[in-house]
Amino acid sequence: MAIYKLLLPKMGESVSEATLTKWVKQVGDKIDEDDAVVELATDKVDSEVPSPVSGILKERLFEENQIVQVGDVIALIEIDGPETEETLPVEEITQPEETTVSNENTEFTEEPDQIDDPIPGLDQVQERTESIAENHQNIQSGIRFYSPLVRNIAQQEGISQQELDSISGTGGEGRVTKQDILNYLEKNKGLQIPKPVVSTEEEPKEPVRQENSTVPAQVVKTNTGDSEIIEMDRMRRLIADHMIHSVKTSPHVFSVVEADVTNLVNWRNKIKDSYKKTEGENITFTPLFIEAIAKAIKDFPLINVSVDGYNIVRKRNINIGMAAALPTGNLIVPVIKNVDQLSLTGISRAVNDLANRSRANKLKPDDTQGGTFTFTNIGAFGNIFGMPIINQPQAAILAVGTIKKKPAVLETEYGDVIAVRHMMYISMSYDHRVIDGSLGGQFIRRVADYLENWDAERVI
Repeated sequence: MAIYKLLLPKMGESVSEATLTKWVKQVGDKIDEDDAVVELATDKVDSEVPSPVSGILKERLFEENQIVQVGDVIALIEIDGPETEETLPVEEITQPEETTVSNENTEFTEEPDQIDDPIPGLDQVQERTESIAENHQNIQSGIRFYSPLVRNIAQQEGISQQELDSISGTGGEGRVTKQDILNYLEKNKGLQIPKPVVSTEEEPKEPVRQENSTVPAQVVKTNTGDSEIIEMDRMRRLIADHMIHSVKTSPHVFSVVEADVTNLVNWRNKIKDSYKKTEGENITFTPLFIEAIAKAIKDFPLINVSVDGYNIVRKRNINIGMAAALPTGNLIVPVIKNVDQLSLTGISRAVNDLANRSRANKLKPDDTQGGTFTFTNIGAFGNIFGMPIINQPQAAILAVGTIKKKPAVLETEYGDVIAVRHMMYISMSYDHRVIDGSLGGQFIRRVADYLENWDAERVI
């Protein structure tokens, strides 16, 4: 018998920490290989940690709602088999020395080096932070790693880089966690952070709502008779912060074109049945639009950029995110990597896979990482066009409206005629710091050209 150390795996590019939202397995439960053990939430997406081994859950090293760093041991699993570098002998498992701090009616138990627990009294937080700071060397500005979530909070609260570097970090290798920066703001900036509410025997206990729930928040805070206030769920709060950050960061400018997509519509109607019979899945309009966008990006690579101060960062890979609706009504943007290297069938498979896993809440953190351009289909809701907000740190987002039959003037060798055509609006929002009207206008026109000139005899 041996004890397997279950680690928090790498959660994707730039993700260094996650919030442990729910233990799926309890101590003593039998675990099969690939069983989900715990649910996590990052600033990108919710996910599960599966067990790579079969065994019995012996110990959970973190509590729900604690912050966990990538590489931390989160649980111990007793397994059959020899000892390896990833296991410990059963007899070596000992309980860490515990320290208990009191906060009125609530007690919190911590391990000496594990401090990302729910917030106790502010005095205790300060003492613990100071104690850990003494054990770390001074960190030079510019070398220390900060997660995107921490940097986003710092930017919104006006914390300079020098000030951020001065904050004592309690994460791995002295890393500043979300809780560290919130504690700092409470102490130095006067930001009020809600403390845990302790129920008494006389007070009715409300059911606990997990923040990673797929059901929209239904917590009524105030009822005045003619209105009620409903708390945002965790993902809606992230979306709200992300949208505000984007509007504050990028000066948005917009362009709109109208495209005649009759050839495209007729081609899809002609091949969709045979495609489903051959591939076992539907071909929607989305992969057709994404292919046209990827071609246009290759023609105008300065669309595929981000901004770093006064530097323009041109991306070599064309990774297109597609906005997908979740069952809760929230949106998420999974990313199709290296779209320009995929066939139309490959793009269609990727679109269907990501859409299905989005609806089932089965996306992995890496599925939402690395996007360089975003596409959204607002026509799915019957809208003719809209002006979306840029998905930071990208520089542009393109939207297509619903396809409608309309009378249009066609030029023929016998003169102009009026005919019924399938027409669609294409709109794009872009960052005017780096994309001017000329570039933005040419790019969106090129996307329309690829769609209008669709080969009606194309074979896939």
